[in-house]
Amino acid sequence: MKHIALISFFVCILLSAAAVSAQELKLWSGTAPGEVAGTVGEEKAEPGKESIPIILVSNVTVPALTVFQPEADKANGTCIVIFPGGGYNILAYNHEGTEIAQYFNSLGITAVVVKYRVPRRKDLPKHLPPLQDAQRAMRLVKQNAEAWKIDPKKIGAMGFSAGAHLTMMLATHYDERTYEPQDDADKLSARPAFACPIYLAYALGEDHGKDNIDAPLVEEVTVTKETPPMFLSVTDDDRVNPMGSVQLYIELRKNKIPCELHVFVKGGHGYGIRSDKGPAAEWNVLCGKWLKQMGFIP
Repeated sequence: MKHIALISFFVCILLSAAAVSAQELKLWSGTAPGEVAGTVGEEKAEPGKESIPIILVSNVTVPALTVFQPEADKANGTCIVIFPGGGYNILAYNHEGTEIAQYFNSLGITAVVVKYRVPRRKDLPKHLPPLQDAQRAMRLVKQNAEAWKIDPKKIGAMGFSAGAHLTMMLATHYDERTYEPQDDADKLSARPAFACPIYLAYALGEDHGKDNIDAPLVEEVTVTKETPPMFLSVTDDDRVNPMGSVQLYIELRKNKIPCELHVFVKGGHGYGIRSDKGPAAEWNVLCGKWLKQMGFIP
């Protein structure tokens, strides 16, 4: 009960600070695909030790999405589905979720923050349950596009670190069946209109390609002519090999997919959009300009 109270407390803070209005929707009507009761412990939300605490959500077994709407007079019909990072073990829910939603709401964009399953499930690929959740989230957003005043042709995906890897996997495996259809939502395509992997992790493997400048993308990444346009941002001093973003950019270029890549000199990993993290944390401004240039926002 203590953890439930903590979760409710932090969620209230996040919802009140992040957007004009918000609503939560469970991704699955019953148990999530392949989920076994007791595999992980009780869901928790705990603050980190930062001056502005990062709320770390763990043990997610009931994945959900929360919709953050912009002010009605600013809304432009575009939507971004956001996947916080955390190594597929926890979710940096405010730092790479609700804070991001708040910024894009200011641009008139509806933001949807996904609480996907973590930690990694034993004997399964690290990204499989999260990819099921990501596909389902994208389909539910499209199913509710009219009610949420969203243009179904302008729904993109964005993620950070492991969440960026999940975004990349969604963008390159949107047509792969990862679960049995549940309802009419699963008749819809899970393809995002655009994708924004920010400080991408695991693109070169579990060890991030170490410091190998020539490390190839992992085999599961299958860029094709149908892969959506992408915006990529990373730093040269990232502890996760930044060549993952570079190699993804190269594959996109080979397939003539519109893509913009920013490599900042400094900034490390996990900076979000907090103003004390230097120029790298201003990628969001560049992303907004890219979205405008690509015709996703006016």
